[in-house]
Amino acid sequence: MGDVRPHPHDGRFAPSPTGPLHLGNLRTALLAWLFARAGDGRFLIRIEDLDAGRSRPEHEAGQLADLAALELESDEPPVRQSERSALYDEAIAQLDREGALYRCWCTRAEIREAASAPHGPLPEGAYPGTCRDLTPSQIAERERGGRPPALRIDARAARVAFTDRLLGPREDLVDDFVVRRNDGAAAYNLAVAVDDDAQAIGEVVRGADLVDTTARQLYVGQRLGLAPISHAHVPLMLGPDGARLAKRHGAVTLADRIALGETPLQVRSALAASVGLAEPGETPALEELVGRMGRPLVSA
Repeated sequence: MGDVRPHPHDGRFAPSPTGPLHLGNLRTALLAWLFARAGDGRFLIRIEDLDAGRSRPEHEAGQLADLAALELESDEPPVRQSERSALYDEAIAQLDREGALYRCWCTRAEIREAASAPHGPLPEGAYPGTCRDLTPSQIAERERGGRPPALRIDARAARVAFTDRLLGPREDLVDDFVVRRNDGAAAYNLAVAVDDDAQAIGEVVRGADLVDTTARQLYVGQRLGLAPISHAHVPLMLGPDGARLAKRHGAVTLADRIALGETPLQVRSALAASVGLAEPGETPALEELVGRMGRPLVSA
C-alpha cells in the first residue's frame, strides 16, 4: 500500500496513551531509538489510540514530554491511529474484495469457550474458525439477532516464519484473527501492519512480550502485498522480584524518579546500564550509546 521503500533500520516507538509510560516502556523507546540511529535510520513516534475508551490527551502529552526529556524525539510529527481510519478501511476493503474475510458473531464468552477446546494444530487460546463455515440459515439467524459482526481474516492456521534479530528464527501458526471489531473500528494487528507500511518502517523494535503478535501482523502484511519488515524484540524490564515491572514495584515512572532527585539523564543512563550499554553511575551521551550498539543486550 505504501509507495516508499523502507530503510532497513527506520524504526518507531508506538505507545498507547492510556496511562504514563513506566521505565520498561522508556527502555524500549530508548532501544528503538538506538537501533534506528545505529543503522542510520529514522526514528518515528506513533500514538496507538485505537482504544478510544481508555486513551486520553493528557496521557499522550505526558508520554511525549517524557520521551522529549530523554531526548528521544521523533524525526517527523507523531501520527495518531485515530486519524488514520481511511487507511484501515482501504486495507479491509482490499482483503474483502479478495475473499480473505468472513463475518463473526461470536461473543467474548463464546470465543473463550471455543478457544479452550482442542482444535488441531492451533495453540491454546486461538480462535478455531467457528463462524467461517456457517450455513446460509445460520448466517440469517445471526443477522436477525441484530448483533453486529466482527470481520476475521481466513488464515486457516497459516505458518509464518521470520527471524528476529534478538530472538532468532521462529515459526508461528496464525489463527483467524479479527481485522475489524464489531464496533466498526480497525483491530490492532491490522492497524499496526498498515501503519508500519505507510510510515515505511524497516525494523520494528519492541518488547519481547509482543512477539506472539508478530506472525499475525506479518501475515496480514503478506495478504495486503506490503513490503517485508524486520523485527527485534528486546528484553522486558523486571522488578526486584523477577517479575515484569509494574506499579507495585514503586517508583516506576520518569516523574517518580525525578521526585526522588534523579535527572532525566541519570534515568536514561540507568536504563542503558540495565541492558549492558553503560556502567552503573555512568552518564553517556546518546551518541556514545549509539556507538555501543554492537554489544549483546542483557536482561535486567
